Amino acid sequence: MPRKPRIEIVGYYHIINRGVEQRAIFKETNDYKEFEELMCFYAKSYAITIHNYCLMSNHYHILIEIQQANLSKFMRQLNMNYAIYFTKRPPS
Repeated sequence: MPRKPRIEIVGYYHIINRGVEQRAIFKETNDYKEFEELMCFYAKSYAITIHNYCLMSNHYHILIEIQQANLSKFMRQLNMNYAIYFTKRPPS
């Protein structure tokens, strides 16, 4: 049975996401830059305001404000495209 859709209410959200088994999701400076570029691109695409963020080696925090019920779409695009980048990059 599929899960029920998440309730998305216009307002502020503190997003936290971390790597599986607390493994590093950012290993090099370019990884941080790529994530920031993707985050800004999709925030603009989905009309989301990023108020603050903190990227750490194995997780990140983002404080955002949404005006439409599109948080899930934003997060799906951000995480999916960063995962594609991360798995295709040359190993460090």
